[in-house]
Amino acid sequence: MRSFLFVPADSEKKLAKGAGSGADALIVDLEDSVALSNKEAARKSAVAYLKTAGRAGPKLVLRINALDTPFWEADLEAVVPAKPDMIVVPKTISGACVKKVGDRIDRLGGGDIGIGCVATETAASLFTLGTYAGAHPRLAFLTWGAEDLAAALGARDNKDENGNYTGPYRLARTLTLLGAVAAGVAPIDGIYKDFRDEAGLEAEARAAIRDGFTGKMAIHPAQVPIINQVFTPDEADLAHARAVIEAFEKAGDVGVVALDGVMLDIPHLKQAKALLTRAAQAN
Repeated sequence: MRSFLFVPADSEKKLAKGAGSGADALIVDLEDSVALSNKEAARKSAVAYLKTAGRAGPKLVLRINALDTPFWEADLEAVVPAKPDMIVVPKTISGACVKKVGDRIDRLGGGDIGIGCVATETAASLFTLGTYAGAHPRLAFLTWGAEDLAAALGARDNKDENGNYTGPYRLARTLTLLGAVAAGVAPIDGIYKDFRDEAGLEAEARAAIRDGFTGKMAIHPAQVPIINQVFTPDEADLAHARAVIEAFEKAGDVGVVALDGVMLDIPHLKQAKALLTRAAQAN
């Protein structure tokens, strides 16, 4: 999945707009976008939406409230029977949080429901990105969050005067990428909060796919087409990947080949195969 669009669970209008946005996954949110006074009503709305939404559209993902709140258990008990494709757990501290939620989903008869985590929203969480490997079979992706981390650190801002993330947030992003790959799950880049800045979003998305992220979070439907375009390999990328694979096949059982004056080894072959796999999944 390339694009994950957050939509408040208590807004029928935004849910309807999000469903038609072209996003690969719609994250029906019970956490930050819902006021404390409206948590129960939002939960009921989320369940109703999951039960009535067509499954031919985007994947249906439900973000529960954080595990240090009194809401998360009731969230799971209400939504798991409605069978979302995934549950997103915010503000996770370590792989133990995944196990806690995964075991609860198991007990509730959650079938094939996957788990995604926003894994960098507290200071403590940055020290544990290596603990997600093997935490629970349901774990499907890790993403990172700069806004809650900034609040946790008491920061005035998380970007410098040029609009680039400062050190703590670059570290969080990098550790999320490494932790996800080490765990064998998808690394998903975080949001770009200025939804009117299309050029900035595209640049950040291209930097993400360059580094190894396979998708990106969105907070507005207008961001979805840009994210989908960036994370969908173009024909030039596909042609190069096919040429790499063909070069290795023609060379036989070797570890290094030459293509267009460039020496390529097995990691390049793996990258080419992964690129073709992502392209096939996007279609």
